[in-house]
Amino acid sequence: MKLTARNRLFVGLTLFSMFFGAGNLIFPPYLGAQAGQSTIPAMVGFCLSAVCLPMLGVIAVAKSDGLPKLAGRVHPAFAWIFTLLIYLSIGPCLAIPRTATTSFEIAAVPFLPEGLSYPMAQAAYSVLFFAIALLVALKPDKLTDRLGKLLGPGLLLLILAVFVGCLLHPQGAAGTAMGDYAQGAAVTGFLEGYQTMDTIAALNFGFIIALNVRAKGVSEQKHVVGETCLAGVLAGVVLLAVYSALAYIGVQYSAAFQGAQNGTEVLRSMVQALFGPVGSILLALIFAIACLNTCIGLISCCSDYFAKIFPFWGYRAWAVFFAVISMLISNIGLNQILAVSVPVLGAIYPIAIVLIALAFLHPLIGRFRLVYPAAILLTGIVSIVAALDGIGLAVPGLSQLIRHLPFYADQLGWLLPAVLGIAIGIVLSAMRPQSGWKKDVS
Repeated sequence: MKLTARNRLFVGLTLFSMFFGAGNLIFPPYLGAQAGQSTIPAMVGFCLSAVCLPMLGVIAVAKSDGLPKLAGRVHPAFAWIFTLLIYLSIGPCLAIPRTATTSFEIAAVPFLPEGLSYPMAQAAYSVLFFAIALLVALKPDKLTDRLGKLLGPGLLLLILAVFVGCLLHPQGAAGTAMGDYAQGAAVTGFLEGYQTMDTIAALNFGFIIALNVRAKGVSEQKHVVGETCLAGVLAGVVLLAVYSALAYIGVQYSAAFQGAQNGTEVLRSMVQALFGPVGSILLALIFAIACLNTCIGLISCCSDYFAKIFPFWGYRAWAVFFAVISMLISNIGLNQILAVSVPVLGAIYPIAIVLIALAFLHPLIGRFRLVYPAAILLTGIVSIVAALDGIGLAVPGLSQLIRHLPFYADQLGWLLPAVLGIAIGIVLSAMRPQSGWKKDVS
């Protein structure tokens, strides 16, 4: 049995809703505002890392029967550590708190009465936000009914309203590219796509989507995998359309305004210019729904994983734990959370990208057992050292060495080591065909 076309659409929208959160709203309009006339090449780079890679990540994990098995091709210890780091990054340490903090800044702050304590208001909002998210996340097999059929379509309609407003009331010609976009729009856009965190989220969302596919009556494993892959493709198409609309809104900002510090400021200025006081309400709804959707999905997948590796608590207990911890961390503030996320993502993202690439190359390289460990080892060394170097923590000897790598200035210095690792793995495996810690790595 396969999904009906209607249910397939809803499952795809569920995955889109889980992907589309705070970063997805913030970065495309800011890209358009900064890139201006160079928005098209910037969007090509952005969509490679924020659309294509997440879509490929969902497919790679589905075909590999889960992230632990895919990462296990490197080494069992790596699989455990890397998967744990991924879940902590997209979970309580970074992504989940960011959903509450970002939505508070937009959905609540503009409406706070004068004299009300900001910290108290943020604390009250975070309690309400995570209470709603937890209530929905406690039933992960029902996400298609709640996200795919209700919240996801509602979010798309609200974004469409802003986009149509820009089409009907254009602000003028696009401005000139600024900052890093003036020098390398495509590369800068690609790196900005890291901040959505969707590629590493994609490595984990597959389970929740498969669970919802099974809840719709699909039981045969190959059909579950196929439907999960189709959901990834559909989510990618919707993400591409929405990102393009948001980037266009940013281009309109570049024509009428100057000096935006972030994508939030771009969206706020545009909706107020287009819709007046109603614009603040419209923007509040967009951010609240988008961030709530992602928060629900992240709590669900993190709770399921931790319930499996630390079974002293069940799924529901872990969901409550993550909701409470994320609520506390969210009150630190958005700027502090974003400051931590940049080096962490810089270290993890290249490893995730290479792992996804290896999954698609597996039919060709699967018999060479040392390809995975060699490629991931070299990629990991360079990405971690570069991330530390970026925050002023140089590693003696290594930091100076990797600065000479091609594309290092563009934060892509890991590309050559990854390719070199694949080549070394093939050669070593051919020389020692029985090497490795297990005979079956498929």
